[in-house]
Amino acid sequence: MSPNTRSSVGRCVSQCVTVTLTLLLACLALASEGQTPLVAPNAEYRPDQILIQPKEGVDSDALANFHTTHRAEVLHTFHRFRHLQVVKVPQGETVPGLISKYQKSGLIEFAEPDYIVHAAAAPNDPLFTDGTAWWLNNTGQNGGTPHADIDALDAWNFMTSASNVVVAVLDTGVRYTHEDLASNMWVNPLDGSHGFNAFTGTNNIDDDNGHGTLVCGVLGAVGNNGKGLSGPAWTVQMMICKCLNSAGGGSDSTVVASFDFAETNGARVVNVSIAGAGVSLAISNAIVAAQQAGIIVVAACGDGNFLNPNVNVDMLPNYPACYPMDNIISVAGTTRNDTLGLRSDFGPTTVDLGAPGDQISTTYTNSDSDYAISTPSQGISGTSFAAPLVSAAAAMVIAKYPADNYRQIIARILKGTDPVPALAGKCVTGGRLNLFKALSPPIDLSVAPGTNGSPFQLTVSTGPDRVCVIQSSPDLTNWFPVFTNTTDTNGVFSFVDDNSTNAPQLFYRAVSTP
Repeated sequence: MSPNTRSSVGRCVSQCVTVTLTLLLACLALASEGQTPLVAPNAEYRPDQILIQPKEGVDSDALANFHTTHRAEVLHTFHRFRHLQVVKVPQGETVPGLISKYQKSGLIEFAEPDYIVHAAAAPNDPLFTDGTAWWLNNTGQNGGTPHADIDALDAWNFMTSASNVVVAVLDTGVRYTHEDLASNMWVNPLDGSHGFNAFTGTNNIDDDNGHGTLVCGVLGAVGNNGKGLSGPAWTVQMMICKCLNSAGGGSDSTVVASFDFAETNGARVVNVSIAGAGVSLAISNAIVAAQQAGIIVVAACGDGNFLNPNVNVDMLPNYPACYPMDNIISVAGTTRNDTLGLRSDFGPTTVDLGAPGDQISTTYTNSDSDYAISTPSQGISGTSFAAPLVSAAAAMVIAKYPADNYRQIIARILKGTDPVPALAGKCVTGGRLNLFKALSPPIDLSVAPGTNGSPFQLTVSTGPDRVCVIQSSPDLTNWFPVFTNTTDTNGVFSFVDDNSTNAPQLFYRAVSTP
């Protein structure tokens, strides 16, 4: 099979890495005193002071003498918190250097930087702050299920912008003057326009249907501008390719022309919230050309119809979502309760993941301040609105990991999904988009076999200070937690399951906590 095609093996990725052990023994890797200073990579901290926790029952005179010897002044002691001390870093000393000296002294439980903290990043857009945008942050409002969202609030503490990434939106056009979209429009350096009309060959991208403006609001509504809502990326460049007319219809030729414009003008992601039953060599060749250019294509998998909802597209394919090229991410829709959307199609081998697409509120076309507001009982739904959430996620992952190729970007997104029971057997990952996990380092689980019958050791590798759970299963169906730990500053921890000696075969995986 060509490495450039999708398969149930090559794309069968999940949040975990599974290893099989027929025998597992080892002892828990414990941290020892005098280890590398606990300074988190890329974290801001005060250069002038550190925090130390004296050991229980330590000789206060010995600790005071240590302070004096190293010219370190105690600025404050929190007696209610086991005498935690704020210690001034002397001139000519560094925070990591002083921490290392205290760690080696034997007088303290820990020494650490005085890390800088900020207010958690959250936009001031009213449809976010009032809880309407449940897909970004679901706390259970309006009958929803807590955490049945893309975990945007945590992701925004990583980053909020994909301002250098161009996402082409192949749709009915857009109201590009809308207050919540205008500043996130891509600008053509040649003429100042914002896209291409495949019907007229001009730059007239006015939305005469409304669908494209709805999609753009989900993908790229400007964040933190005090208006409407926010997209997952507060800033992004949306290139509009009008390939659907006022009736919401187009043809292969308008789609191909839009792909051509997007590739020619630097798009990194193409969002196609469109579906058709016809297999087109012209379209598939356009997607292959996009693949060769490193462009990710995010496609809605479709929504069946009122008489036949929830179609299995493995059996009755929709295109372009079901073309086999590995630069396609095919997306199903989920609800505020993490169920499959009322009409969303699915496909165990051709659909990659789910994303929220039910009762969505977003921008609309009637005026520059018009919004389509959904309620828990009625509103805008469909995989058309799940796909742009994944497109926005792809843009943000590209912005965070600019050296990654398209396969690596897609792998980060698919490995970062949240397992959802309603999606098990319905898509390749069995999971729903999680933006925070997609932006986080992936979780790897490795095994180091011992020699001469000595134990095997499991090692979890991911980002620093991340809580992960090692789970085991006898049958790859029923999973049981066996160990939970937080990775160290290098992003690792190790573990051995002593109970494995009685099992002829066990499967292991590592997952992050919600």
